Amino acid sequence: MKMNSPWARFYSNSCCLCCHVRTGTILLGVWYLIINSVVLLILLSALTDPDQYHLTSVELGGEFEFMDDANMCIATAISLLMILICAMATYGAYKQHAAWIIPFFCYQIFDFALNTLVAISVLVYPNTIQDYLRQLPANFPYKEEIMSVNPTCLVVIILLFISIILAFKGYLISCVWNCYRYINGRNNSDVLVYITTNDTAVSMLLDKTFKSLSSNEIL
Repeated sequence: MKMNSPWARFYSNSCCLCCHVRTGTILLGVWYLIINSVVLLILLSALTDPDQYHLTSVELGGEFEFMDDANMCIATAISLLMILICAMATYGAYKQHAAWIIPFFCYQIFDFALNTLVAISVLVYPNTIQDYLRQLPANFPYKEEIMSVNPTCLVVIILLFISIILAFKGYLISCVWNCYRYINGRNNSDVLVYITTNDTAVSMLLDKTFKSLSSNEIL
């Protein structure tokens, strides 16, 4: 009896727009590369011209400064790391190297876990939303309109929005995982075909050698 894994029902070679999971992973990697490259350019321009992006506590209405030098350096390092991870995933999907996709898959799992924790915190501590809104600067767009919304409705809207994001991120995770399984399975199949072909060639060579020795003995 053939035993199938319970996760096999979620496996598919196609993703959104009916494209292959390899194509989807390549497009996803390129999209993340573009986003992180733009972020890196903004951060580098902010480092070269700090006065342009420097917002004091008076402008923000709080007791902290926005994007100081330490935070800018950390954000730049994270952007460089993300560009490397996305480039590895894109190259791995293109060249069919399954191991190169694992770092990007781990990042997706980490990002999904963080968003899940945010949803849980909103559900368990709904009053934190109002506290967060009060800490926003006075000139923040639509601050008064958002605070005038009923707190229960605001929590429901935020949870619905986060749920949609989680569902979309979960789908992207499944696409990358299916790409990894596809490439890994194809590489294993190529190895099996190579071994089977070599075994067949060796068997044919041994058979010819045996027949040749048998004919020599008869002569």
